[in-house]
Amino acid sequence: MKTRYSTYSNITATVLNIVLAYVVYMLCRIAYVWENWSLFAPGWQSLSFWSLLKGSVRYDGCAIAYTNSVYAALMLIPIFAKERKWWQTMTKWIYVAVNSLAVVINLCDAVYSQYTGRRTTSTFFHEFSNESNLGDIFFIELLNHWYLVLAGAAMIAMLWVLYTKPQGDMVGDRRQYRITQGVAFALMIPLAFIGMRGGLINTYRPVSLTDANQYVNQPNEAAIVLNTPFSIIRTVGKTTYENPKYFDDDTLTGLYSPIHTADSNAVMNKRNVVILIVESFGREYIGFYNRDLEGGTYKGYTPFIDSLLEHSLTWEQTYANGRTSIDGMPAVLASIPTFVEPFFFTSYSLNRVSGLPGELGKVGYSSAFFHGAENGSMGFQAAARAMGFDAYYGRNEYDDDPRFGGEKDFDGTWAIWDEPFLQYFATKMSEMQEPFVTAVFTASSHHPFVIPEQYRDIFPEEQLVMHKCIRYADQSLRKFFATASKQPWFENTIFVITSDHTNMSNHDIYRTPIGVFRGPIIIYDPSGQLPTGVQKGVAQQIDIMPTVLGMLGYPNPFVAFGRNLMDGGSGWTVNCTGGIYQYLANDTLIQFNGKEVTGAYCLSSDPMMTDPLPATPAGHTERLKAIIQQYMQRMLDDKLTVEDNTL
Repeated sequence: MKTRYSTYSNITATVLNIVLAYVVYMLCRIAYVWENWSLFAPGWQSLSFWSLLKGSVRYDGCAIAYTNSVYAALMLIPIFAKERKWWQTMTKWIYVAVNSLAVVINLCDAVYSQYTGRRTTSTFFHEFSNESNLGDIFFIELLNHWYLVLAGAAMIAMLWVLYTKPQGDMVGDRRQYRITQGVAFALMIPLAFIGMRGGLINTYRPVSLTDANQYVNQPNEAAIVLNTPFSIIRTVGKTTYENPKYFDDDTLTGLYSPIHTADSNAVMNKRNVVILIVESFGREYIGFYNRDLEGGTYKGYTPFIDSLLEHSLTWEQTYANGRTSIDGMPAVLASIPTFVEPFFFTSYSLNRVSGLPGELGKVGYSSAFFHGAENGSMGFQAAARAMGFDAYYGRNEYDDDPRFGGEKDFDGTWAIWDEPFLQYFATKMSEMQEPFVTAVFTASSHHPFVIPEQYRDIFPEEQLVMHKCIRYADQSLRKFFATASKQPWFENTIFVITSDHTNMSNHDIYRTPIGVFRGPIIIYDPSGQLPTGVQKGVAQQIDIMPTVLGMLGYPNPFVAFGRNLMDGGSGWTVNCTGGIYQYLANDTLIQFNGKEVTGAYCLSSDPMMTDPLPATPAGHTERLKAIIQQYMQRMLDDKLTVEDNTL
């Protein structure tokens, strides 16, 4: 007896709905690129449309295979119950819910990527796991980016309205039904597996985030072909570090070693050390560093820092080693760069760390870390403890101090405003036993980019929403130094000013793959014992710890991936972005994917990195490989301190 069952229509509906998911992912990509146009505009004309399309389809297919496999299985499983109305309604809701979530994630990342320069990975959930204000921030961004909200609503409506439901109008017997649906279901399993792996191109491993670079010219452009659901799914629970084993141990040590040995002739000069890590304080905003910008007319937004630089030590080229706040802290205070993922969000954060406060604690220094956000925010409290700080002062401690304004000084989103918190910082240092080492991490030059009400007419909106915040941060630093200069410990203190990372830019030179890492490194000595002026060469955040220890005549060996800038030489910098390592030395930059050099540029003749060199400079690749291997081996073997043996 013949019965009316849906046979091919289930298969057709599934295929059409998967195609609809592809369309929606592509629309999300267009919105992402449009929202982040400044990140991609410099190199856009040199990109291949077909290469971008090929990569986008591949990565979207991978994400869709992960997220829609349950839906496809429910549509194709060879049982008769699925032809009932309630089953088809359920599958539609599952399909729309899963793909709507993908739309929301992609569009949210279109906003967040402006601050990280990459697609978000699973480490986001570690970074903000202790924050209680994300709801407020999300609501603010909904208002600020209402057009993305409308775009997202339209895409979700598309998923609902254009969803294809099986019609059930095919005639066939049960045997034909089982065979047809069974074959479709059986084929779905390997197709889903192939989709999750990113196709059959990589037979030995699934497609990775790093593979996206094959479709673009520069690492930051990889975000175009990637999508955020894929980036999150592929990084959940993954082992971050692998030993590449480029060299045997003897060769490795000869090429590069992070062990800094003690100077037998050094005399310890126990001066105080104060490190100010200023949120998003890019080098671009500082007029002193940019006297040739805009035809020599550029003034910047930091009149106080400009004046301080006239009496400070800095370098021609200065760089951050990461793109997020949690990258900056270990780079500045423990000389640990970010390779692949932020160190303190990997399982290797439990390793013993040779941090600046920990090392100085061995010779009698007291130490404290200050951050005006709620205690535990960004994981800084745990990181400070791991690096050896004796004490932590956050929003909780500030609120408990009756000498200050408490909660009325809270910015309503993240932290205590910079100006009062830096005054608190200066006051608390006057209560510490000398010699001391302290660090403060400011917060006001941070999203959602607001300043105290009393300054909104003084520092109005300028070219970028960031600029008024930088002016406020600069004034807060001015008032901090005015207070600090009256303290008995001031003359006996070395001050270091840097940023955690860079942020918004309106100059192309600061948007290149290396330009986005250009942050200030300033060393100010009010006693005049240290040299001043702009020194030739390159300095990076991971150089701060060994440089400060060298200035103090620290007598013990320690592990630091940077170098002592006072030893001379032209210097170098290293970072990792989009799975690509960048190494700059002697004005030549190479990009390396872990296996081969993917680009080389001479920055003096090609600052915009548009004309790759025909050959890799001698020694650059070997040196970078050695840095990577030392980093990976030490992470895996827990050898970040001298006590843990050496390589």
